[in-house]
This record gives sequence, C-alpha cells and structure tokens, in this order.
Amino acid sequence: MMQPLVLYDILSELPGNSWSANPAKPRFVLRYKNIPFVTLWVEYAEISIAMKSIGATPIGRKDRHGSDVYTVPVLSDPNTGAIITDSLEIASYLEKTYPEKPIFPNNSEPLIRTLDSTHFSLIPPALKPLFARSAERLNPASGKFFTEARSENVPLPWGVGHDEDWDPLEKVYNTVYEWYQKPDGKWIMGDTFSYADIIIASFLLWHKRVVKEDEWARISSWNGGKWAQVLADVEEECKST
Repeated sequence: MMQPLVLYDILSELPGNSWSANPAKPRFVLRYKNIPFVTLWVEYAEISIAMKSIGATPIGRKDRHGSDVYTVPVLSDPNTGAIITDSLEIASYLEKTYPEKPIFPNNSEPLIRTLDSTHFSLIPPALKPLFARSAERLNPASGKFFTEARSENVPLPWGVGHDEDWDPLEKVYNTVYEWYQKPDGKWIMGDTFSYADIIIASFLLWHKRVVKEDEWARISSWNGGKWAQVLADVEEECKST
C-alpha cells in the first residue's frame, strides 16, 4: 500500500497556514496527480534546523554568517526514500515517479524550465510590497527572521502604501499576460494544462493570501480580471478526487 508523501511548508498565522508560492507548487502537483500526502509545518526561523535534521540538501549558497542555507519546499517520499529540495525538482521527480496525469505534457519539461527561469528573473523588482505583507503574516520571531534574511537581496524599506510600490508587479503580469494569448484554450499551452500554469497560480495564491483585500482587488483587476480567473481555474483543475 502506498504511503503518503510528506511536504514541508512554512507555518504562518493565517487560517490554514499555507501562503508561500514555492511550497504551493508541489501542493498543486500532488493534488492534480491525486497523490496522497501530508503537510508538516515549519516555522520560517527554524527551516535550516528542521531541513538539516531530515537530511535535506542545502541550496548551494551561504547566509551572512557563512552557514549553508536550507529552504522549503522539501518533499519526502517514504515509498522510495527520496528527499527532494526545490519546487521545480520536486515537480520533475513527481512526473518521473508518478507519471499519470502529466504536468510536463508532450516532452515540455525543458520548455517549462526555461519559462520558470524567465518568470523568476521578472519577479525581483516587484518583491518589496509582497515581502512586507509576508512578514506580517508570520509570528513575530519568524517575521523578524524573514525580514533580516530577505533584505540581504531586497533592501529595505519595503513600501506598500503608494501606487508606485505595486507598479513593478503590474509590469510582471503584463508580460505574463502575453504568455496566455493563445488562439485556443485558457492555458499557457493553449488547450493543455501544465506545470507552467501552476507556476503562475502559485504566485497568485501567495499574493491573495498575504496582501490586504483592497490590494488583492487591485491585482485582480489587472489585464481585465485575468489573474483571479487563472487562480480559480488552476485550483479547480487541481482539486483532489
């Protein structure tokens, strides 16, 4: 009998806990493929300790103290003994190990890896308001740790109160909107759902979970209301049966 896989995710003070984009990606994949799993929640400030204790692989860079950096998501599969770090590598592992209901259809994994890298390169100028709201959703100790860690690469202050604070995020979605302009179908690959749509929906879920209601209304209004619809479509597609 198949044992449930274990997904490590970041604890928050939000109902249901989940908020972070990268752990949302494997959660969508697991649900889409109907793979049984459980979630173990880790405080942001304790990620390195917890992931080191289970034998996860560090991500290959050092923090300001010279220590290895660990991150989530991490997926542990008791059926194979595998412990995988990084959302894209988890997706690749799940596709190879549990190939039913493919997320890289038509041999599209190289193409989607390129799209993931492109999307990642677009995001940094837009992070400040999202990081500000994310820190508020963690307990005080983890919020402080998050701010100290993330401000190494995204310098403070993190503004949220002015239109110009959100303009870089709108520019990101103007670019992503072009990826959805296909003659047929509602997905990035036209009629075919794929991990590419999960990447975008996971970031949208992050926004919806951490920002204030009026800020999500702003994001939802961009590109003719496209983004609330994309999130709803992916959530529907990835419902567990």
